[in-house]
Amino acid sequence: MTRTLPPLNLAKRMSRLGTENAFEVLARARALEAQGRRIVHLEIGEPDFDTPKNIVAAAVRALQEGYTHYTPAAGLPEVRAAVAGAAGRARGVEVTPEEVVMVPGGKPVMFYALLALAEIGDEVIYPNPGFPIYESMIRFVGATPVSCPIRESNSFALDPEDVVSRLSPRTKLVILNSPANPTGGVTGWSELEPVLAALHDRPDVWLLSDEIYGRLLYDGEENASPLSDPLLREQVILLDGFSKTYAMTGWRLGFGIMRKDLAQAVTRLMINSNSCTAAFSQRAAIEALTGDQSGAQAMLREFDQRRRLVVQLLNEVPGFRCHMPKGSFYVFPNVTGTGLGSDELQTRLLNEAGVAVLSGTAFGSEGEGFLRFSYAASIPTIEEGVRRVRQLVEAL
Repeated sequence: MTRTLPPLNLAKRMSRLGTENAFEVLARARALEAQGRRIVHLEIGEPDFDTPKNIVAAAVRALQEGYTHYTPAAGLPEVRAAVAGAAGRARGVEVTPEEVVMVPGGKPVMFYALLALAEIGDEVIYPNPGFPIYESMIRFVGATPVSCPIRESNSFALDPEDVVSRLSPRTKLVILNSPANPTGGVTGWSELEPVLAALHDRPDVWLLSDEIYGRLLYDGEENASPLSDPLLREQVILLDGFSKTYAMTGWRLGFGIMRKDLAQAVTRLMINSNSCTAAFSQRAAIEALTGDQSGAQAMLREFDQRRRLVVQLLNEVPGFRCHMPKGSFYVFPNVTGTGLGSDELQTRLLNEAGVAVLSGTAFGSEGEGFLRFSYAASIPTIEEGVRRVRQLVEAL
């Protein structure tokens, strides 16, 4: 006897949850590879390097020493202390371990912050184009997303007037991201300070500063962190982690820094969701922060070489105009000169040229007319990928 199941009746909140298109494009690319196609992957924001050996060795030692059990929900005390010290020194402020919450990856910081702070009717300002999970999570918790454009004409740095003009009595949170995904843009102190000044008069507004790419900077750029502003210190939630700097995407290891009472609330969310972050991964974090940095520095030098190469090559493609990014490992070329929309060009590049990249619209409506290329790939891979792009575009 066959039993007929009723249709899946999901909770209404699921209709408000978005996705991250990079993983969807990756799945389509893998399906083509299963058919025998050779695909050039320039879509995923993941370093193609192995985690530095000293960090791996620290994790192995931790496993051998018995770090295989639960930890306090906010993290091991010695790890929170190491994070507080390193993050504070990098930003010229004192951070206490009680302000640190260790989480499995970077996304939980933004999710927990929104769950803890934003309610129906509240507004949250976020960058567009920007990391798609910002808008997804804002909608999921029932708050209202307020899009803030990030413009090519401003070298993809934040225009402070765009943020200040969007502040309203209903604003609960402002999300900033520098260095930025997907553009590679960097917001310096000259752009940041007017935003901070406006928030000095709004103690009811929180600022979530996503600095996951904060160590991936080029040409002498400085990471301008709102956490460094003493007047705004208690309103800032810092999101950071280990995935990008140390090629630790699979380790699922991040942290948030926030005032103590909010950290306690976020810890309760950890208890109700993940219990804790893996103990051995946390022990490896100490080595990542305090041990030999040569592995991370070598990756940054290689990213810099790739950055210059991919910009040069993309600017030779008819109809492409590519700005030199100042941070992260992404380029965001303007492709309006090809005559194709971003989504169509993304699809044709994958299906016809075998190159996986992301449409700018995967990062918001302001991304129309752009594509995101990740240069977290080898130089031969970048050269082959752009060669295929140029070949397809020239045949249009």
